[in-house]
Order: sequence, then C-alpha cells, then structure tokens
Amino acid sequence: MLRLPLWQTIMILGVIVVGILLAAPNFGSREDGSSIVPGQTVNLGLDLRGGAYLLLKVDTDESVAKYMKGLEDSARQSLRSAKVKYFPPTIEEGRLIFKPRDPELLDKAGRSLIGISNDVQVTLDEENQQVVIEMPEDQQEALITDIIAQTIETVRLRLDPNGVREISIQRQGKDRVLIQLPGVEDTTADKIILVQTAELWFSFLNENVSAGAASIPADSEIMEAYSETARENPEKYVVKKRRIIVGDMLVDARQDFNEGRPVVAFRFNGEGGRKFCKATRDNVNKRFAIILDAHVISAPVIQSAICGGSGIISGQFTIQGAKDLAILMNAGSLPAPVVVLEERTVGAGLGADSIKAGTLACILGFIFVLIFMALMYGSFGMFANVALIANLVLILGLLSVLQATLTLPGIAGIVLTVGMAVDANVLVFERIREEYLRLGKAAQAVKNGYSNALSTILDANITTLIATMLLFVFGSGPVQGFAVTLGLGIITSMFTALLLTRLLIGFWLNPQKSDVLPI
Repeated sequence: MLRLPLWQTIMILGVIVVGILLAAPNFGSREDGSSIVPGQTVNLGLDLRGGAYLLLKVDTDESVAKYMKGLEDSARQSLRSAKVKYFPPTIEEGRLIFKPRDPELLDKAGRSLIGISNDVQVTLDEENQQVVIEMPEDQQEALITDIIAQTIETVRLRLDPNGVREISIQRQGKDRVLIQLPGVEDTTADKIILVQTAELWFSFLNENVSAGAASIPADSEIMEAYSETARENPEKYVVKKRRIIVGDMLVDARQDFNEGRPVVAFRFNGEGGRKFCKATRDNVNKRFAIILDAHVISAPVIQSAICGGSGIISGQFTIQGAKDLAILMNAGSLPAPVVVLEERTVGAGLGADSIKAGTLACILGFIFVLIFMALMYGSFGMFANVALIANLVLILGLLSVLQATLTLPGIAGIVLTVGMAVDANVLVFERIREEYLRLGKAAQAVKNGYSNALSTILDANITTLIATMLLFVFGSGPVQGFAVTLGLGIITSMFTALLLTRLLIGFWLNPQKSDVLPI
C-alpha cells in the first residue's frame, strides 16, 4: 500500500494547516500597518526596512587597569599592616606595581600582598626590586566577558528603555559590540548617549580656592561645567576628590519641571538617602557638585538638610537634554569607555527597492520551477508544485513564530530554497521512472523509487544543513540571516518532498486500476 497510515496523514495535514495559520498574519495589512490576521509577522532587517548599524569598541584595557586600581587601597592597607614603606604605586600594562623603599623587605612585601584578591597573582620582580600584582589571562578573559555583557545591557537600557524599538545588540569578537537600529536615519542623538561613560557622583566644592589659582590643593581638582553643547569658555569649578555619593546609590531618575524649567528628579536607595541627608545636614550653606563624567552638572548651595531620599538637578537643560540625562542616570555608567568605530545607514527607499527586487526574484524563480516540473513530470510534477507552495508557506510560518529577522541575504536563501525544494522530488521521480521502465508496475515503481532515493536525499540535505549551521554559528548579521532561511528551507523541503508529495501520490495512485504512470 502506498497510502500512508491515518495518523501520518493527520500529522502531515495538521502541520500544513498550522503553517498556514502562522504565515497568514504576513498577508495583507490595514492602513495603519497592522496585520488583518492577528499574530506574529516576520521582522524585516535593516537592509529591507532601513535603519543604521553602529559598531562600538569597548576599551577593555582601561577596564582591567580600573580593576587593578581598585585593589590599590587594599594593597596599601596590607603593606601598612606589615610595616613596609614603599614608593608611590604605578599601573603599567594592567599590572599594579609596588616598590619597597627598603629592598630587604621585598619578600615581606610580597607575602603581605598575597591574598588581597582571588582574581590576581602576586610575583616578585627581584631584578627591579618590586612586587607585581597582575591578573592571569583566564581571569582577564572572564572579566572582559562580564564587561561586554554589562556594556550590552547598559547600552540597551540607554537606547531602548521601554523595550519598543526592536534594537538588536550583540557582541562581535573580543571587544566589539554591534548595534542595529531599525528605522533610524540620523544617529547623532543615539551616539551622544552611547559614548558617555555616565559615571555619576556627588562631591563638595572647594570654596577656599578659585579655579584660576596658581596651585590647586592635592585633595581637589578642576572640572568644567556640563553642557549639552560645546562652549568656548565653560565655567570651571574646584571640586574635592572625595566622593560623597556615587551613582550606584540611585534608584531612578526622570525628566520633570520645576518653576516651568526642565529638571531631572532623582531618588536614592536607603544607603544613599542616609548619606545624602547627613552630608546636607552637616554642610548647610555650602555648595556641593553633581558630577557626570568629570563635568559639573549643577553646583547648588545647600539651604537645609535634604532627608527625603530624593532631589532635583537643575541647570541649563532643554527638555530633551533632561530626558537624556535621566536615561543615562537610570541605565547606570558603562563599565568601560566605548568609541564608535563604524557607522552605516540604510535608507528606507533602498529597503523598499530590495524588497521589490527580492520579491520579483522569488516570483520568477517560483514560476519557472512550476513550469519545469509540470512539463517534465506531468501530474507528479503538479504534486511537487503543491508541495513547493506548502514549503514556502511553512518557511514563512516558521520565520514568524521564531521572530527571525528577514534580511536581503535571507531573501536570497529563500530564492535558493525554491530551487532546492524540488531537488528531492526530481531524485524520487527519476528513480520511479527507472523502476517503472524495469518492472512495468506503477505501485511497485513508486514504492521502490521512494525507498531507493531516500539515502541520497538525506545525504545531500544533511551535508548542506551542516554547512548552514556552521554559517549561523560562525557568521554574523547578513550571513546568519542567509543561514536561517536556508536551514529552515532544507528542513521544510524534506518534509514536503518525502511526506506531503508521497501523500498526494498515494491518494492519486491507489484508486487507479491501470499501471500507467503519468511521468
């Protein structure tokens, strides 16, 4: 019997029906752009929809140096406890170096520094009479991985705080991050938000010395005023280096208005609220500075103790500037500085042309394949054409349910799939033709044709699928889009060729009393 068991027939038809339901939302749309049929639709990539690519480089070396700098206080305390005097420490190529003033105490200094952190190793450089604290390579790789992950999450919060922009952010290589911004043509505002480290803290001004003084006390430093736009002669402040409150103590920030002017309202966590209350209570009538990336945003005079755990930042803000500052404060500081290495913009017009060209290629390829199969294999060719239509529907349904992004290379993958989808049917039909000429029995020829062609079909498609998986794993961006559509096409084409076409032939052939094949 060629007819498949009932459960297989139900399964095949069920898969086709589900594929149609999943693909249906992609056909037809209302005037507002929403689909007539509710459900998920295929996401269009930047080369189809238009938008921008940004490639960022994360300064991981700076992050490692910053981590080593963070160990300096612990190392100093250990050396003081061991009563070892030393020259001012230095950081060179990510290594923290202490040199004892008395070379005889080198071993003692090394022993005292062992154990300050499980992530570093301490070695003695006897030639230069110094102790070297450095991070092993595997620990550096783990730290860099964490830094990149934190950077991606911070960037996501900055660019898409509400999660509605469908932004794609992914790591590339060791220290790069690729950002895709659909529908964006001008990236100026996004880049301004991106490149700011956004390290926020609160300190007091040193009101005993002016910024123009000949010398600045060691506990203070000069900082320029923050501005949304560059200024020729920005106001300067002398700020004490001691940080009273850091940005990690913020709970949230938002753009607000105070006396009709844009401001940023913020709220601290419990620890930050207590410290802010104590600092303002003990320093009434003094000025404190709110600092972002070593620029003074605001420097108000403390009128009274602020103990509610919240406050406002006022300045020469525009509404958008206040919103951007609130986003930066909410997202937190980047764990490492970033720079924009590359920027590419794809216009919506080019995307529309790409869709038209890809659609035309699909339609023409589809029509030519239908004609070829009908002319070469008659009724069996028509069955293969039905399977080809079902194959395209299944691909579209899978792309929709997986929420895969369809790119121009992805359309190329679909076009290639149109040609490959009938390859299995061609192998089967040619085998059937050979068996029919040898046996002269239609039913037995069809049965032998499917059995004998199966191994060849599996070998060809599995090897192609392996190559496709490698493209997806090791490729990125457009290459992955091509691999996704081609891989899905291989899977669905095997289903339609080996099961759906056989089901149709079985329904057609079983009632026939003649051993004549229309092939």
